[in-house]
Amino acid sequence: MKRNFSKKQIISIALLVAVGALLPALVLTTGNSQPGQTNGTQLEQANPNEPVKGPKGGKYFAQDGYGVEVTIFEDGVEPEFRIYTYKDNALLPPEATKASIELERLGRQPQTINFAPANNFLRGDAVVFEPHSFRVAVNAQHEGKQYRFAYDQIEFRIDMSAEQMKQSGIELATAGPAKIKSSIELIGEIQFNSDNTVRVVPRLSGIVESAPVNAGDQVKKGQVLAVISSQTLADQRTELLAAQKRLALANTTFEREKKLWEDKISAEQDYLQARNTKQEAEIAVLNARQKLASINGGATIGSQLTRYEIRSPISGTVVEKNIALGQALKEDANIFTVADLSTVWAEMTIYPKDLNTVKVGQQATVKATAFESESVGKVAYVGSLVGEQTRTATARIVLPNPDSVWRPGLPVKVELVAEESEVPVAISTEALQTILDGPAVFGRYGQQFEARPVELGRSDGKTVEVLSGLDAGEQYAATNSFLIKADIGKSGASHDH
Repeated sequence: MKRNFSKKQIISIALLVAVGALLPALVLTTGNSQPGQTNGTQLEQANPNEPVKGPKGGKYFAQDGYGVEVTIFEDGVEPEFRIYTYKDNALLPPEATKASIELERLGRQPQTINFAPANNFLRGDAVVFEPHSFRVAVNAQHEGKQYRFAYDQIEFRIDMSAEQMKQSGIELATAGPAKIKSSIELIGEIQFNSDNTVRVVPRLSGIVESAPVNAGDQVKKGQVLAVISSQTLADQRTELLAAQKRLALANTTFEREKKLWEDKISAEQDYLQARNTKQEAEIAVLNARQKLASINGGATIGSQLTRYEIRSPISGTVVEKNIALGQALKEDANIFTVADLSTVWAEMTIYPKDLNTVKVGQQATVKATAFESESVGKVAYVGSLVGEQTRTATARIVLPNPDSVWRPGLPVKVELVAEESEVPVAISTEALQTILDGPAVFGRYGQQFEARPVELGRSDGKTVEVLSGLDAGEQYAATNSFLIKADIGKSGASHDH
């Protein structure tokens, strides 16, 4: 059967046949695309500083059929540059190219990295330290022809003007030499200064007649703390009174016998007897006075022989009172404790591992655990014995306490300076941030901040030694550096190879 097709139908059939013939070719071409090509056509770069991605995941450049792919490899090794080269989209042996890379970092001298063949690539001879933020210039020589490609790789960098810094409260500091005071922290407790604390005892028995002071009262040296009635005191005062009377009589007799002997009226024996009696009376008076003095009974005897005034031996605070009106006291009863709280002791426990570290004269900072307060003093005593049960020793620091802030019984933390060292480069610990799972600071370069991973050494809590990553004289963000890290995270300028 013969069909008659219109002209329009003939054209449509011809187009379908042509498309069917081209499809296999297009599929084959797409499957065999090479670096720098898409569907068999060389990629045209709008910006030569933004290379395309090569088959190894690196940055790919091409010129006159010659291609270079630059990667940073860090799988199981320190980060290193690796270069793959291509000719007409085919991988070249590494020996066919001589290559080098020039790196320019902010605030650093340019670095040249040379390459040597390894397997099917060229390996750089230097570690590529973080951050991988730099300008890269690739120099390659192949078959006598020179090639040069360049690109910028930016990580952990952000622009920030002086006005923006001021608004964010970011302050700059300069890395440089510092004294690092390494310290240890111990647990302690505030105690009375035993050298300025007195436990008052009556020294003789009696009945309490008055006790005008109370715990917490401030007293002066010699102030009356209590009055008791003591028969023992009356007996001693009576003894003194009798001795004084005997001494007066002995003096009169001695003077009379002395004159009679000098006038040769009486015998010398009577004079010597009178002198002996006088001397015995003087000894008796002295003995009676000493007895009263030993109990602070006073040498002057008034009409109230039993009245005994107990006085404060020092100026200070009455911290303990164990006496009541009408109470019968024994001579060794602990009735008052008076302490001069202008200084106190901070006693601390020293474990065996720290015994060789704590020394007399060592500077220490004492901090209260219950509130914000601290004071500086020096170690005044280190115990020479280790407790049999606790296996620890005791040391103490004498602290000034003019405002009575340090109360006995208060738990404290004691920081002891173990040693003081001069280091060439140090920064504030407040500047540290965590970048790439490690410590870093943000260096200031012109109008830009960029992260600088650092290796740290000794620290005293406020200042830390920098072993590498930041040079002396470099400026860095010393305060509120977390705001820079947050801005970098928002801008997306993070780790990307």
